[in-house]
Amino acid sequence: MTLDHLKTGCAGIITAVGGSGALRRRLLDMGLTPKTRVMVRKVAPMGDPIEIYLRSYELTLRKEEAAKITVEPVDGKEAQG
Repeated sequence: MTLDHLKTGCAGIITAVGGSGALRRRLLDMGLTPKTRVMVRKVAPMGDPIEIYLRSYELTLRKEEAAKITVEPVDGKEAQG
């Protein structure tokens, strides 16, 4: 599952960071590395952007960026829908 499919309030562990070049490097530099726990804090009314919480700070990502991050859900609530 990708980060953009987690419901608000749900958490997951990053298993892979996709993308290529500068985008991938930027995501990794922001702390989105494998084995990091992330939680979806808020989703904008139109679904973009998404605010996540990781490593004791909040980070806002576009939905297209969040779709490049693969996560393993860690609680009962998983996908939006």
